[in-house]
Parts: sequence; structure tokens; C-alpha cells
Amino acid sequence: MNVKDIMSSPVFTIAPEETVAYARNLMLKHKISTLVVAKNDEMVGIVTKTDLGKRLAQAEPMWRRRPIDKIPVSMVMHENPITIYPGASVAQASNLMIENGINSLAVVNREVVGIVTGTDIMKYFSMQDIKTKVSEIMSDDIVFVHRHHTINHVIHEMEENRTNRVIVNDDADEAVGIITTTNVAFNLMTDNEGKLPSKSIKMTRRSTPAGQKEYRYIKEVPLVAEDIMSELPPEVDMKNKAVHAAKMMLEEHAIALPVVNGGQIVGLISRRDVLKAVQ
Repeated sequence: MNVKDIMSSPVFTIAPEETVAYARNLMLKHKISTLVVAKNDEMVGIVTKTDLGKRLAQAEPMWRRRPIDKIPVSMVMHENPITIYPGASVAQASNLMIENGINSLAVVNREVVGIVTGTDIMKYFSMQDIKTKVSEIMSDDIVFVHRHHTINHVIHEMEENRTNRVIVNDDADEAVGIITTTNVAFNLMTDNEGKLPSKSIKMTRRSTPAGQKEYRYIKEVPLVAEDIMSELPPEVDMKNKAVHAAKMMLEEHAIALPVVNGGQIVGLISRRDVLKAVQ
């Protein structure tokens, strides 16, 4: 089977001057993760969900940030994207993605004819009769964050550890959720005034140091990990076949699953782990 047999087509395009908000809306509307950026009918870049999520990790102080929804796509896209031809093998596409740390390739035959993503390859993998076990390809290097960690801290951990997902723990160190680049990209939206998201919490103060708590007021605070995390996806046993895990990820629309051994989380199996097993 070749790339042309599993690629997605038609390709959705966006102009480089369009905003990140417009790109995100296109992705949501068409349930896609990648857009081709085109100028004068020629591809000049690719923008993905991951690109949108990473753009939130800006070094400037909060008050100096430019609202992400107003940023042009040209500032977050990958220029000179890596391409592949329709007749290439699925394994070649998988290797290109792994080598370059990307999750999508433009399929080109003189012009762009499609997009092949890690999800497309995982669908292909899930239909194969492959004996590889979850334990053979899973990662045991799990990145954890606390439910009260700031979003910036979460993004920092993702970049520092070169991962696109982290497990969220509660105060008892129990896993309660997962955050992926999709959570970051599609939950952190600016409001009508261009301000970055926050939440309101009720606070109380004593009228005197020893007095009763009487005075109530509202305080605006930044969002934290628990505000954008998703429920922890179903667990998969490390003794199961990797094909079974791939099917579960597709059914749950998850990019990773917790791997358990005797009821204890011992690792994660991700879409990228599956790509490495494609022959």
C-alpha cells in the first residue's frame, strides 16, 4: 500500500495573512489537524494544531503578548514543508515523520494532491496482522504536571521533554487527566477584547485579623492545567498487541494511552510509538 491509498484529499488551504483564529476555526469545522498555506496557488507552508499550541509559549510578559487569535498564520507555519510523492510506501512516510519530528506530510505530484498524517498511518497500522506487543514500543518516560500548574509551565514541560502530551496528577499523586497540544491550541482562546483567558474565583477576607470571614470579592486568575485537561483515556495492558492499542486510540480520538501492568501506570503508548512500528 502506498501513500496515495491512505492520504486525505482534498487539501484545505489558507492564505498566509489569515489569522490563527481563522485557521483554528477551519480545523474545528472540518475536523482536521493540518492546513496547507498557499499564496498565488503555490504552497508556502503548513500549519498544524501543534504549531498553534506552541505559539502560546511566548517569552514576553503577559501584558506584552499579542493575542494569538490576531497573529497571521505566516508567523506560526512551517516554511518549506517536507513533502512526499504519492507512490511512496507508508513506511517511508512514517520514517520521514519520525526523523523530522512532524506529524504530517504534503503529498505532491507537481502540485499538492493530499495530506498524509500520523492518524492516517495509524489507521493503516490498525488493520494489519502485526504481532508487536505494546510493551515493545511503549515509552516509560512519562511527564507529569500538577493540576494547579500554570499553562505556561505545562507548555514548558512539553517543549523541554519534546513531548506533545503530559499526565495531570492531583494532590494525592493520582493521575486525573491528560493534556495534549490539541488541548492547548483549542482551549486557550482570547476574548473579545483580545485578552488571554482567565477564570474568576471567590475570595473571603476577615474584617480584622481575628474576626470572622465576611468580606467577599472576585479575583481573576490565570487558567491552570486542570482547566484545560481532558479525561484520562482508557488504559491498555502492556501485554496487548500494539494493533489493539492503535484501534483504541482511533476509537477514543486519543494521541496516547496510559499503559498499565497489574493496574499500575507504567508508561504511555503514543501515535509516534505506533509509527515507529510500521514496516
